[in-house]
Amino acid sequence: MTWMVTGGAGYIGSHVVKAFGDVGLRTVVLDDLSSGHEEFVPAGVPLVRGSILDTPLLRQVLAEHEVTGVVHLAGFKYAGVSVQRPLHTYAQNVTGTASLLEAMADTGVPAIVFSSSAATYGTPRTDLVTEDTPTAPESPYGESKLVGEWLLRDQGVATGLRHTSLRYFNVVGSGSPELYDTSPHNLFPLVIEALLAGRTPRINGTDYATPDGTCVRDYVHVADLAHSHVAAARALTDGRPLEHVYNLGSGQGASVRQIMETMADVTGIAFEPEVGPRRAGDPDRIVASGELATRDLEWQMRYTLREMAASAWEARTRARTSA
Repeated sequence: MTWMVTGGAGYIGSHVVKAFGDVGLRTVVLDDLSSGHEEFVPAGVPLVRGSILDTPLLRQVLAEHEVTGVVHLAGFKYAGVSVQRPLHTYAQNVTGTASLLEAMADTGVPAIVFSSSAATYGTPRTDLVTEDTPTAPESPYGESKLVGEWLLRDQGVATGLRHTSLRYFNVVGSGSPELYDTSPHNLFPLVIEALLAGRTPRINGTDYATPDGTCVRDYVHVADLAHSHVAAARALTDGRPLEHVYNLGSGQGASVRQIMETMADVTGIAFEPEVGPRRAGDPDRIVASGELATRDLEWQMRYTLREMAASAWEARTRARTSA
């Protein structure tokens, strides 16, 4: 049994590949390395460099490696940038997913775990997001992820495809010292890179309707996320019933200022964040219940916020030292 992980050379994807390997499940990685890193793929795991838009290549990989399921993480993941690049976003996230599903149908691959996003909810009107919270994406990125979920649903009706979609919130930390987040847009790497460069990290807005005035978000550890991908893959392989959508959320959340204070604590670098203006479209609070995922996908918050921050800092500084 082999699972293909698209985007498996990226930050989240490499943790998913590691989690599969930790329980003895074989994987093959397909990644165009536009944001992934070849060195993130474990030794012994085949890496095919290519695009999910290349349907013939997908067919070839699925057939040659006798793939029995796919974890689909490849895509364009920058919500803010997607507003300026909507056509690129849709090509990668919608056309790319359709290409993958076509190749799977052609080669008889029966199961897929899809990397979706909290961006499908837009600005929720509830303090705690559940899977029943209405979807109202506010960016081409969020829209493209929702369309991806629809494609899986419709293919399930048409062909019997077994599938589930996991909606991520803010994925942070490191589950292995050599793997770290290299995104130029995520909060943890932005803070870390600022500190490493001797700059002061910045908070965008301090007048939100939250206890300390800064946005509250749901932060989950990447290793916990990866663990639940394996649980989902095993359930689909076994034919166990799964919901079509799960939130991987903490149920609690933390503010941006709390993140700054935690980073100062774990790094030993004392700083007072700079304060800038609000960013357009940032809601006060987005926190999700992970109750359904706990029931079905072995979802559990195994790390404190401090442990998340410390693991992220350790992995990034180790990489810097060894470079």
